[in-house]
Amino acid sequence: MQTDISQALPSLWKSHLAAEFEKDYMQKLHEFLRAEKDQKKLILPHTSLWFNALTSTDLHQVKVVILGQDPYPTPGHAHGLCFSVMPEVKPIPKSLINIYKELEDDLGIVNSNGNLQSWADQGVLLLNSVLTVEAGKANSHQGQGWEQLTDCIIKVLNEQTSPIVFVLWGAYAQKKGSIVNNPQHLVLRSPHPSPLSSYRGFFGSKPFSKINDFLIENGKEPINWKV
Repeated sequence: MQTDISQALPSLWKSHLAAEFEKDYMQKLHEFLRAEKDQKKLILPHTSLWFNALTSTDLHQVKVVILGQDPYPTPGHAHGLCFSVMPEVKPIPKSLINIYKELEDDLGIVNSNGNLQSWADQGVLLLNSVLTVEAGKANSHQGQGWEQLTDCIIKVLNEQTSPIVFVLWGAYAQKKGSIVNNPQHLVLRSPHPSPLSSYRGFFGSKPFSKINDFLIENGKEPINWKV
């Protein structure tokens, strides 16, 4: 896995993360994932998409970070970007439906496609805390080492001199985002967009206009949220 990822990562991410892949926790994660495959368990997303968030948005491109938890456990849905699904997936997952409802209320933009690749291409890092999952078993790869790697990614982002917006939806993301303490960055916190919590303050939080206002204030191109 170390050799593969060193080849796959964009140059800037590679320079900051290469040493992580030699550490004990990543060796143990590699062993865990290999054992899962040896037991014929289906790991999602496909191996080629584990680091899609980083390959889609190199470090110098990052303007916004949205933190998720782990990939969708339904085969054919996850493709390495948090909250995003492959374009043919119907119906759109409920949390993403609520994200789109807030986007429409905030900026009047209506999306009917659940694929957020165009956001990633514009500098929105769609990062899950855990990058793999066993099919049909949500959260099944938590505590195996991915969290340490993604903590390192957040620390690298926190150290950047160019202002970044960190979007922390829900208690899980907010706990992980506690790493962000650089005052030049903007941190947006609200309840999670899931059906269980969206009415507790996610709806009406207007994150998309706040993100774009901040980017414009700092001389950056706003995000086109239409997909």
